[in-house]
Amino acid sequence: MTEDPFVAHRSLLFTVAYEMLGSSADAEDVLQESWLRWADVDRAQVRDPRAYLVRTVTRQALNRLRTLSRSREEYVGEWLPEPLLTSPDVAEDVELAENVSIAMLTVLETLGPTERAVFVLREVFEMPYGEIAEAVGKSAAAVRQIARRAREHVAARRPRVPVSRSEQQAVVERFLAALRTGQLQELLDVMAPDVVLIADGGGLAAAAPAPIHGAALVAKMLARPDRVVSAVWLNGSPAGRIEIDGRVAAVSLVVENGKVTRIHAIANPQKLTRLDEPAELAR
Repeated sequence: MTEDPFVAHRSLLFTVAYEMLGSSADAEDVLQESWLRWADVDRAQVRDPRAYLVRTVTRQALNRLRTLSRSREEYVGEWLPEPLLTSPDVAEDVELAENVSIAMLTVLETLGPTERAVFVLREVFEMPYGEIAEAVGKSAAAVRQIARRAREHVAARRPRVPVSRSEQQAVVERFLAALRTGQLQELLDVMAPDVVLIADGGGLAAAAPAPIHGAALVAKMLARPDRVVSAVWLNGSPAGRIEIDGRVAAVSLVVENGKVTRIHAIANPQKLTRLDEPAELAR
């Protein structure tokens, strides 16, 4: 019995939706809506099921993204993407790992819905402009212009210095070791002087309401020994899981020139539901 194309491409479809929304819960809702539409389709009329399903998921994700914009404007404190537990294998696809990273998803959040869809489909999944045009309801010429603007926008905001997987892992391990000891100087040594800490508690967990700038202030906030720190892989990169008095937070780091330059700490419990089982991501 031939496997249903939706099932066969589910990992790809989830990755598309998650890249566009930054939330696994919303991505799963989009997949459910897309499945219901797929169930009503005459399969004999579908020449390329993979392309058809990607278009369907993109349209549903765009609809969801537009309805989410107001709730995110009213979000308590800083909004960060929902972290996913991933296997180290995801990091083998360097482009996929970079594009699903918390840092990249945070940058994508600064794009408009259509720009984000075009960027994701073109830069991450390498879809032809014609197929993207069908998915977003624009002409191919318009899509080319949107893609160019989105690339420039993202390039201006993403980390400028490429970091090897080994360097990223080494710096993350040093940072987590410093967190375990709670030693102020060890934290200062592993962070850049202009490091920024962004925390997301969503009003449901203790978190700084605005970004904290500078190594001295960030280290002072983090230097406490009463926590359990473990290394995990989140969104295709080495990261940390922290437990304090039964409360959990996921920590993702941006590394440049051997130092931590940005810390994303997600403590909102509603965003930490995907930390027990690795997510299936694919391009």
